[in-house]
Parts: sequence; C-alpha cells; structure tokens
Amino acid sequence: MSHIQTHDVQSAALNVLHLIHSTLVALTAPAFQRLLRPTETPPKPLQMEVSVLIPTANRSSVLEFVLLGVTDKRRLQLLLFGVLLVTYMLTLLGNLLIVALTLADRRLHTPMYFFLRHFSLLEVGFTSTVSPQMLAHLLAARGTISRHRCFAQMILYFILGAVEILLLAVMSTDRFLAICRPLRYPALMTPRVCSSLVLACWATSLLALPGLFAWMLSLPFCGPRVLNHFFCDSSPLLELACADTRLLQLVAFLVAVCTLLIATLITTLSYGCIISTILRLPAAGGRGKAFSTCSSHILVVSLTYGSCIIMYLNPTQTGRLNLNKGIAFFNTTVSPLLNPFIYCLRNELVHRVCRDLLLQGRELSSKINRA
Repeated sequence: MSHIQTHDVQSAALNVLHLIHSTLVALTAPAFQRLLRPTETPPKPLQMEVSVLIPTANRSSVLEFVLLGVTDKRRLQLLLFGVLLVTYMLTLLGNLLIVALTLADRRLHTPMYFFLRHFSLLEVGFTSTVSPQMLAHLLAARGTISRHRCFAQMILYFILGAVEILLLAVMSTDRFLAICRPLRYPALMTPRVCSSLVLACWATSLLALPGLFAWMLSLPFCGPRVLNHFFCDSSPLLELACADTRLLQLVAFLVAVCTLLIATLITTLSYGCIISTILRLPAAGGRGKAFSTCSSHILVVSLTYGSCIIMYLNPTQTGRLNLNKGIAFFNTTVSPLLNPFIYCLRNELVHRVCRDLLLQGRELSSKINRA
C-alpha cells in the first residue's frame, strides 16, 4: 500500500512539473517544429565512423535527446530533487514577492523598482525554463527530452538570458543618473523612457538571436543523442551535430562578445562615475546610503556577467562542457534565488513597505473578525 501511495505521489509531482515546463514551451515549440525536418548534409570527418554505422536514409532522424543530468547516483538524485524543489519554490516566492511589493505600494513606483520588477519577472521565467524539467528528470531518473522541446528550451534560455544582461546595464545607467545627475534625474527617467528602455532590451535580444537559432535548427543530427548537460545548452548540442559547426560557433562567439562587451562597458563606466561621485560627498552618512544602494546591484552584476563570460566568451565551446555545466547549474538555480535577498536584505524602504503591508493586513483581518 505504501509503495502504491509513493508511486501516486511521484506521478502527481511529475505531472505538475511537466505541466509547468509544457506551458513555457507551448507557444514556441509549434512555430519551429517544421524547421526540424531532416536535411541531407555530409558528415564531419571526425564523425565518419558514426555515419558508417547509420544508413543514409536514417540520417538526421534523431527525434529525442538524452540529458545526462547532474549525477547518475539515485540517492543523490533524490537528495538533489528535494533541495532543488525547495530552492525553486523559494525563488518563485522571493521574486514574485518583489513584483507584488513594487506594484502594491506607491513609494516603490520609481524607475529603480520598475526595473527591479521586470528583472524579477525575468528571473522567474529564466529559472522556470530549466528547473521544472530538471526536477522531473531527477524524480523519474530518466533524462529524455523531445527534439522540439529541447530547441524550445534553448531558445527561451538564451532570449531571457540576453534580456537580463541588457537590463542590468540599463539598471546601472539608472543608478548613474540618480546619483550623478540628481537634479535632472526626474526629467530624464520618465515612465515612458523606462518602458522604452525595457522594450529596447527585448527588441535587441529578439533581433540578434533568431538568426543563430534558425542556423542551429537547420543542422543535421544523425545518431549520437546523449547531451552531457542537465538542460539543452548550445555547447553540447553542437557536439552532436553531423556538420562543421566552426563558423556557427565563431558567429555565436561574436554575438556574445558584442552583447557582453556593450553591457559590461556601460555598467563599468556607470559605476566608475558613481564611485567617483560618492567619494566626493561631504557627509559620511550620504556616502554610506549611496554605497548601500549600489552594492547589491554590483554583486548581482558580478555574478551574472562573470558566469556568462566564463561560459560563452570562448570561440570553441566544445571541450569545456563540465566547467560550463557547473557554472550553468549555479546560474539557473542558485543565482535567481539570491537576487531577491541581495536586493531587499539591506533595503530600508522595502522593509518599511513590508511592515506597513503586514500592519494593514492585520487591521483588515481584525475588522473582518469583529464583523
């Protein structure tokens, strides 16, 4: 009886996790399924041995991939499932709490919290692209994923990641204007300008990446289907392509360099000017408040940019999969959990808003009980 109940619980949990992941890819998968039809492309010289074993008629017929995941030890898989489930729930709770607070209280209706609200929503989408599927695979001890879901996950992962990187640069510019140009700040950062900057981040990501995705979708996959990763990253997928991917890797590298270089340059210049301005402030209290406001953003920027630089600023992505997998695990599970705490732990205004909302909730509850 206990075995049947345990099996029912696992089945229910798997259904919930697959539902979350299916929702994320439902809009993107059908759009490019037609692009995944087999194409006749000669194999790479290094994969001639594989092509000999596979008939020509069956080339490019891989319909699903196998993800090796984080570990193959069953006890460790179950332990990781419990830890990552708690981490994922806390990530959703923390980031959605920031969204709710910045919408509920007028004191947080400022450009800084407007950008933070969008960043939190991006974090929810970014971690939900990977975590539900990884949890389902850990629970089921089976890492298969269909081809169109694999490519849908990769596309969502890179689009949301690129928007995050650009939005962090926008947030650093906002802090620069607030601290270094305080008199002109209200006139410069109007609600319309803030909305336009967020839309520009999305537009840049959606214009720069689809060409690379279409190129990668056209590659033939003629047999090997095991990915040394826990989600469909571009590096292990390129390892399996039965075509010469060196030019594609070079173009992807140049796109990553341009994106990260522009974002890093804007952020570095902004915080260089901010630190210079703060050091010239006469009052120690003003310097402390300004540093407290910016230190959280600097920490998040360092974690995000640092991990992306290590993973993707390499012309040849193959051969570094184990290092990339470890950094990606931190970037997709731990970093989204830390961001709400980093931004809100030392923020006095957020603390006051939380206390006021709790008091209002208690008063409302007592009035309902009296009635």
